[in-house]
Amino acid sequence: MQSLLTDLITCISSGCMADDQIARVATEAAAAYADPEAFLAANPDVNYDDSFPIPLGEWVVVGSLPDTVLFQADSYAELLEQIISSFGPDVPFNIKPKQLLKVEPLTAANRLQIQLSSMNREAGGYVLLNFSRLLDTELQAVLVYGNDLPRVLALCEQAFIYAVPALEALKAGDAEA
Repeated sequence: MQSLLTDLITCISSGCMADDQIARVATEAAAAYADPEAFLAANPDVNYDDSFPIPLGEWVVVGSLPDTVLFQADSYAELLEQIISSFGPDVPFNIKPKQLLKVEPLTAANRLQIQLSSMNREAGGYVLLNFSRLLDTELQAVLVYGNDLPRVLALCEQAFIYAVPALEALKAGDAEA
C-alpha cells in the first residue's frame, strides 16, 4: 500500500511536494490503512472518527496534501482563484474567476478545463480531477497531468479513493461532482 500511495501522491502533487513529504504522507497513510486503531492511539491529535465518509488512511492523505495540491472550494470561481494562486503570478491564465461566477457548474467546469488543458502541453495539459469524497466543501479536486490521468485513475481505484475528471462527472450527472 505504501508504494501505491507514494506513486499516487507523486502523480497528484505534480512537483508541488518534495520527495520526503510524499514519503512521510505515504508512510503515515499506509499505517493508518493497515491499523487504524493503532494509528489513532499513536496520533491522538488526528481529528477522525468512524462517522467520516472515508477510511482513516484516505483521511490522512487528503488532510496532508498542501493547498497547492488539493483544492477545496464552494464555487468554481473560488476554485479557480486557488488554482491561479498555486501557479503563482508568473503563469498567465486567460480565464478569470469572475467569468465563472454567474454560469452553470457544467459551463464553469468546461471553461476551466479548457484553460487547464492548454497549459503544460508536453505533459498533456492538466485535468481537474474530483478527488476523494466531499467533506466540508462543494468542490474538492486535484490537478493531474493529462498524460498521467489513466495511471492516477488506476492508482485511485487500487487505493479505493474516489476520483473522476470533474468535467466528465458533471456531464454524467455524478452526485459527487
